[in-house]
Amino acid sequence: MSRLSSLSAIVAGVALLAACTDQRPAPTGLGLSASHNGLTFTEGLASPAWQEKAASLVSQAGFNSQTATRVYPLLGVAQYLSVQRAEAAEDGADVVTVASGTGIGSGGRNRLELDRGAVAGASVIVLTYLFPNQAQVLEGMVDAQANAGPGGVHPAFARGEAVGRAVGAEIVARAQADGFNRPFTGTIPTGPGLWISNTTPPTIAGGQLPGVTPWFLTSASQFRSGPPPAFGSAAFLAALGEIQQISDTRTAEQIRIAAYWALSVGTPTTAGFWLQVATDGINQHSLSERTATHLYALLSATIFDAQIACWDAKETYWFIRPWQAASSITVVAAVGKPNHPSYPSGHSCLSAAGADVLSAFFPEQREQLNAMVTEAGLSRMYGGIHYRFDIEAGQTLGRSVAAFTIAADASGNSVLTPH
Repeated sequence: MSRLSSLSAIVAGVALLAACTDQRPAPTGLGLSASHNGLTFTEGLASPAWQEKAASLVSQAGFNSQTATRVYPLLGVAQYLSVQRAEAAEDGADVVTVASGTGIGSGGRNRLELDRGAVAGASVIVLTYLFPNQAQVLEGMVDAQANAGPGGVHPAFARGEAVGRAVGAEIVARAQADGFNRPFTGTIPTGPGLWISNTTPPTIAGGQLPGVTPWFLTSASQFRSGPPPAFGSAAFLAALGEIQQISDTRTAEQIRIAAYWALSVGTPTTAGFWLQVATDGINQHSLSERTATHLYALLSATIFDAQIACWDAKETYWFIRPWQAASSITVVAAVGKPNHPSYPSGHSCLSAAGADVLSAFFPEQREQLNAMVTEAGLSRMYGGIHYRFDIEAGQTLGRSVAAFTIAADASGNSVLTPH
């Protein structure tokens, strides 16, 4: 199944899911909500536009996957915490003040505007920190969203915005202390079967990740993969031979799949792809702002933690890439040669983690989501940059991380719970 057809199947199927309501101020586990207290939210969400803006800025800035994957949870977690805190400040109740003519029902506009303001306030603070040269544009988005409804800026929007800006500042403080910007100071080992850096002197993309503060994990090594097949062993040679065979007989369709899933610099990257799948589900199912931000927050934080765990394993085994083990293996140009070790596959770690979170929100789409994870993994083999065992280990690791984060979130006492 191609990535396009898989995504189309997801989008088409989301509308068939049954809805349940997420109304309490604290996280309530995983649930869908097409309405809040009987008031439909078929339009007017603020969070998808901010997520789209983040993806656009990531692409324009040319962030690599490791840097981009950090952007999204800073935004998503700030949005979700802001909505919860703003609602809690108003006792979690809609106040009947205006009979709305916008299709959201009598008394519903206060909640809608409160949540929109909270999202806008949090988003502008976080994204301005990450993209300071976009400050004016981002503040313009806040103004546009504030004035989107009839009658100018609604008082509830302004109250929500103030809460959101405060939460955004807290998330920025966390980002400043999370260790992501510390340089890699480790030693890149050398020897038979070990990965060779693309640069002189040797560097590793994302080398600092095992020391970065995760959102949920207790440590980077919590779900560390077991070792890959020994270099030169029969299992290794068979896996290498499979990639050599692909390289020697690569079809146009394999090249297309490899290029389509490359998701490299100049794109929203792998994490951004899975967040777009989330946005499609949100739009198709008319989720509330609260549930939409819950999905964005859990999805993006899980993917980031999967990346941390993946790099912990990469920097434990330092395993050689296929094209380094056999110079006759060619790499699809659109994919390129990632400057970090082969085992396990980052694409598979992130994709499996993301798909499992999406499956928890949209369970009827699990089959299609898993098919996309499979194709994402195969794309790296088709590209000539991963062995099959890289893919399998990455998928297992990503799913382990997702199971942990989903359970932590459902407990109602996690990083996604306002304190």
